[in-house]
Amino acid sequence: MTCTRWTLVTALAVFAAGALPLAQAPAPTQTYPPGKHPATTNPHLGNKDSIRNGMTIYRVRCADCHGLDAAGYRGPDLVALLSSGVADERIFDTIRKGVPGTEMPSSQSPDDDLLLVIAYLRNLSAPPAETPVGNVDNGSRIFNAQCASCHRIGSRGGRLGPDLTRIGIARSRAALVREIRTPSEWIPGGYETVTIVTKDGQRIRGAKKNEDVFSIQVMDTRERIQGYLKANLQQVIDEKESLMPAFPPGRLSDSDLTDLVGYLSTLRGTDVTVR
Repeated sequence: MTCTRWTLVTALAVFAAGALPLAQAPAPTQTYPPGKHPATTNPHLGNKDSIRNGMTIYRVRCADCHGLDAAGYRGPDLVALLSSGVADERIFDTIRKGVPGTEMPSSQSPDDDLLLVIAYLRNLSAPPAETPVGNVDNGSRIFNAQCASCHRIGSRGGRLGPDLTRIGIARSRAALVREIRTPSEWIPGGYETVTIVTKDGQRIRGAKKNEDVFSIQVMDTRERIQGYLKANLQQVIDEKESLMPAFPPGRLSDSDLTDLVGYLSTLRGTDVTVR
């Protein structure tokens, strides 16, 4: 487990929905004998010392996205998903192989580390599953009016902000509320705000897409990708404020926020037709 962030729940939910077969994920070399899956007989299940060690590994490598208690932060609730009947073998393979096109990477860690984390997650008490809330139809209308110019769902919408086609399995409800009310609290990679100042004083504000020592690539607010040599620029300003505006109660009521989050929570990718 070489990555500090696992979006395990996203990958598992994609598999469970049948949107992406496991065989499509490129994997590191298998570390267990053919025909013998290590998670079938996990020796750490129910072992207090193993669970404690699994908790340590989880908190270092997973809690940044899924919360210290695995109940969801930027990533959704892991415990609720694992309690829904997902087999340990599938959990293990998802962590090991990752899923292309998502934030879930593959892992080169020893099998035992993965088994320890699974033992820890299995030991946690699953909270009640989130039930649909709010008026989803009104939430859809709010999205189309307030959000679709920057965010895509399937083949429709803007590209300045992150694609939300599968946001319902990528974010908990609590995380969605935070990111709508205070979007500058956390800005995902590839969407950081940057202002380019050219030698003649022109200012171009947008989302930073790529940067190295010599150049920078930006998507401006008109969704145009522009590349610049830093030698030809007067200044590159990395801003702390998100391009997404904040939506305090005066701009989006609590009731409308509930409806919007309720709608976003239904977006799981599998029923979106891309034309």
